[in-house]
Amino acid sequence: MHPAGLAAAGTPRQRKWPSKRRIPVSQPGMADPHQLFDDTSSAQSRGYGAQRAPSGLGYPAASASPQAAFLADPVSNMAMAYGSSLAAQGKELVDKNIDRFIPVTKLKYYFAVDTMYVGKKLGLLFFPYLHQDWEVQYQQDTPVAPRFDVNAPDLYIPAMAFITYVLVAGLALGTQDRFSPDLLGLQASSALAWLTLEVLAILLSLYLVTVNTDLTTIDLVAFLGYKYVGMIGGVLMGLLFGKIGYYVVLGWCCVSIFVFMIRTLRLKILAEAAAEGVPVRGARNQLRMYLTMAVAAAQPLLMYWLTFHLVR
Repeated sequence: MHPAGLAAAGTPRQRKWPSKRRIPVSQPGMADPHQLFDDTSSAQSRGYGAQRAPSGLGYPAASASPQAAFLADPVSNMAMAYGSSLAAQGKELVDKNIDRFIPVTKLKYYFAVDTMYVGKKLGLLFFPYLHQDWEVQYQQDTPVAPRFDVNAPDLYIPAMAFITYVLVAGLALGTQDRFSPDLLGLQASSALAWLTLEVLAILLSLYLVTVNTDLTTIDLVAFLGYKYVGMIGGVLMGLLFGKIGYYVVLGWCCVSIFVFMIRTLRLKILAEAAAEGVPVRGARNQLRMYLTMAVAAAQPLLMYWLTFHLVR
């Protein structure tokens, strides 16, 4: 055999594999150097539903909010302007007519108090025997504010005394293991009901007796609300010292409120009769005296009726 043939037969033939060729992969955002035109077949650049290009910071551009679109509408702006004008007109109408139902201006007068007035008034309620001048001071036919005159009626003390009375009543019921929200509400509503009946009865009596007085309904509420101060003192002393302390303090407060009401109301009712020229011993004047005595005498009775069951 030929030596070359032997060499070929003895040596195995090597198989040539195809060489691996790297195919360049285009990076997103980098154009292919061999591509002549941009590829416009992607979903991002197809049709009108394509997404917006990212903003400079890498976030998608924010679309306009519905509120901004609504405010940009001229019809909505007109509606908002019309609504604002209606609200302003309604507020002006309420401010003009509110005094017909709630005398806000008068109520401000009854709450024009300070700490010194409150202290003097409480001393006057507990010790009316030491007070001499009971005349209400006037300035140009208008009574001065309560903080300048201790004889002027106010609503601050009656309102605070009523709230404190309800709280003290709840305390008394709690110490006796009888507290319940319903019972406390009944206590407060009964006190308000008696106060309302008092005011209505006095107004009806003044109308029947034909008394021309400057005593208003708010004045009556103020004068009749002063009895809650004595009721608080009686219940507190009853909680501390038992029934003996309750009867002693309540008895003192009952006499004090009786004297206070007599000396206060006689200037409101009997002084008007004297100014009208009515004889002191006349029949109509005696009716006015009886009315004053009845109002003053009703205060101790109600003070006892609203507090006796709170002390045991």
